[in-house]
Amino acid sequence: MGIILKQQIVGPAAWKGEQLRGDTSWIHYLSESALACIDRALDHTKKCGLVFPHFGKNDFPLPELADELRGYADALETGLGFLLLRGLPVERYSEEDINAIYYGIGLNLGQPVGQNPKGDLLGKVMNVGDKNNKQTRVYETNAYLPYHTDPSDVVGLLCIRKAKSGGLSSLVSAAAVYNEVLENHPEFLALFYRPFYYAHLGKNEPGLSPVFSFNQEKLSCRYLRQYIELGHELMGLPLSRIETEALDIFDSIIHKESLRLDMMLEPGDLQFANNYAVLHSRTEFEDFEDAERQRKMLRLWLKMPNARQLAPDFPGRNGFPVPRIH
Repeated sequence: MGIILKQQIVGPAAWKGEQLRGDTSWIHYLSESALACIDRALDHTKKCGLVFPHFGKNDFPLPELADELRGYADALETGLGFLLLRGLPVERYSEEDINAIYYGIGLNLGQPVGQNPKGDLLGKVMNVGDKNNKQTRVYETNAYLPYHTDPSDVVGLLCIRKAKSGGLSSLVSAAAVYNEVLENHPEFLALFYRPFYYAHLGKNEPGLSPVFSFNQEKLSCRYLRQYIELGHELMGLPLSRIETEALDIFDSIIHKESLRLDMMLEPGDLQFANNYAVLHSRTEFEDFEDAERQRKMLRLWLKMPNARQLAPDFPGRNGFPVPRIH
């Protein structure tokens, strides 16, 4: 077990949703010049005969956006831990072009990593899974997606189409949750520093990680209750009564209306969140019957050049190994 922080966290990372609902500083609109830069990069990639994912950062050059992208990376690591880019005209592009653009932006922000054993670098977040199968990844259904973090430094979501109804995105600050635990349930704090078994943690079998870790003056969080429960079930090590009570308290805190920030992602919105600093969720949704109108998001996992140094007992998880592309 590492160092247990016993002081309240202050600063931008400890935001509360109720403080940000009237604040739009975390929304960044893509300017006409930025969109023109993206189009030039796409044209360059096409002229080179390259298609997703068979190209690198230099093949999708965004020199005019370099300073902005560095600012976004800094905001993700040292600021609020999330941001929204708004205004990508997805209706103008083919599916292949959208994949190239999103991947190209990711290459200029960080390094895309694999999201499953196949090494997929873009994940389709759609209602395609069996909710009755425990091995089904939660994002593959239209059910409520509990608050969680993903196994990468940063997660990105690009909205292509909204649902017929529902599908609201929600974020909560890990630091704000920590402050609530420290203030109202300090007797459970040490439990969150002890390792739990997590399923789907970038490995074929459950991996060990605590919920909270404090290292080099930064708090990091890793959480998805369903995968903790499944991980312990797969290992034949049921959660104890006190562990279950601690997770119940954690869940009650992250659902507080005062803490969470809800938003509806519109087509062309790109949401990025630091997986160590922010937990994300999504409400249940109803889809259109027409497959061409059904809700569709593209997910990107990024390894960041400015990512924090993690403690030894909180090992980094940046996706799944990507098979070599020939």
